[in-house]
Formats: sequence, C-alpha cells, structure tokens
Amino acid sequence: MTFIYPAVFTPHKEDEGYHGYFPDLEGCEADGPDLEDTMEQVKDAARSWLMAELEEETPDFPFVSHEEDLSLGPGEFVRQMMIVIKLLPDND
Repeated sequence: MTFIYPAVFTPHKEDEGYHGYFPDLEGCEADGPDLEDTMEQVKDAARSWLMAELEEETPDFPFVSHEEDLSLGPGEFVRQMMIVIKLLPDND
C-alpha cells in the first residue's frame, strides 16, 4: 500500500536540525540533526502510525490535506511524503 501525506518541516532555531510532523496523522512527528534525517524519522513515524491503523478491525485513514490549506508559520515548508507499506500474506 502506498500513502502520500503532506509533512511540515521547521528549522530549529538553536542548531541545524529540523522538526517535522504530519498535520493529518495526529501525534506523528520527529526531530533530526538535518533535513534528510528528519525526513526519514518522520516517515518512519508515519509508517508506524499507518501500520497501527491497519491492524484495527476497520481502519480509518484520515483525509489528505491539500498543501494550500495548511497554515504555515515562519520558516515552515511542506513536502509531500510517500509512505510504502508492504503487506505480507497471512500464514495463519
């Protein structure tokens, strides 16, 4: 399964790191020492969030926000992130 959600990134004020979060995935956020690491960390958080939802009896995935509908603060920017989840056959 492939999911694409917008992620918002904010540069840290005190160092060269970034904070990233998915506005559509409640509590799904991460920090990293640089943008590349932050993108990987936030993508891993999203993968875990989506996997937990898939384990529910009736998964309820949130609608995807449009980039132009997001309210951004100073220095914030949006990147569309693709999260791929490979489902393996159930052998039970």
